[in-house]
Amino acid sequence: MHQMDTKLDISLVIPLYNEAESLPELHAWIVRVMKANNFSYEVIFVDDGSSDGSWQVIQKLKSNDPNVRGVRFRRNYGKSAGLNVGFELTKGDVVITMDADLQDSPDEIPELYKMIKTDGHDLVSGWKKKRYDPISKTIPTKLYNYVTSKMSGVHLHDMNCGLKAYSHDVVKNIEVYGEMHRYIPVIAKWAGFTKIGEKVVQHQARKYGVTKFGLSRFIYGPLDLFSIMFMGKFGKRPMHFFGVIGTFIFFAGAAILTYLSLDKLFNATVGIANRPAFYLGILMVIVGVQLFIAGFLGELVSRSATERNTYKITEVI
Repeated sequence: MHQMDTKLDISLVIPLYNEAESLPELHAWIVRVMKANNFSYEVIFVDDGSSDGSWQVIQKLKSNDPNVRGVRFRRNYGKSAGLNVGFELTKGDVVITMDADLQDSPDEIPELYKMIKTDGHDLVSGWKKKRYDPISKTIPTKLYNYVTSKMSGVHLHDMNCGLKAYSHDVVKNIEVYGEMHRYIPVIAKWAGFTKIGEKVVQHQARKYGVTKFGLSRFIYGPLDLFSIMFMGKFGKRPMHFFGVIGTFIFFAGAAILTYLSLDKLFNATVGIANRPAFYLGILMVIVGVQLFIAGFLGELVSRSATERNTYKITEVI
């Protein structure tokens, strides 16, 4: 593999939280794979506010290996923040993400690199076909993958696998925040990167530490998916969503009120205020106007949201 200027073959982005025990073994494994394949590379460790000495381990790895880079958050922001900041720093033609807990195998890197550089994929997601996770994690994962595939049109078996490969253009043109790292393939698709592939990868049981899997993902996961679907389709034009619905409801309400007024005028029936349809018409007019205003506000917000991905970083090496 050749190196041009500061461009590298591979950038590895590894977000982590309290994985001090795993890091030396993971780093040594990565170095073996890179040297065996003659890759030029960098390893970007993003410490998401760890409290177990992970940053000190990263500093030690950096002192012995110039290919190591590190970012340390002042507090825990979540995996999406770690990935987003890591993506901003990458210089590699191919960017590969993996978890720091040794459950993802660096031996997959050469094939993932080939699928991006040679086969022309924009993004390749790992598929842990055989998993060593507890059933409390595997069943919800399968459910989320099924629902997400049906809703988004991105048909992957393992949407949330930490082991993924991206072309340089993909990571420089997508934004992940909140808990949306689970749906990066969907975000990439909405950004125009449609050549999305999948590779069966080896999954290993956790060797050190404890899982960071929490029940909160049952609540946040579906909400984030709805947000991505909405932002992908209407993020740049919220008036197309709120305005259309608001206009329809407004005119439907106006039509009801017009009918009641004409009926009262020509047929002299009971008073309008005594008819339930009168209140329905008023409600629909009010809701229609509110949705229209929401569309205008959405347009204003979408043009000035510059602080969404700002994080407090204490140190970069």
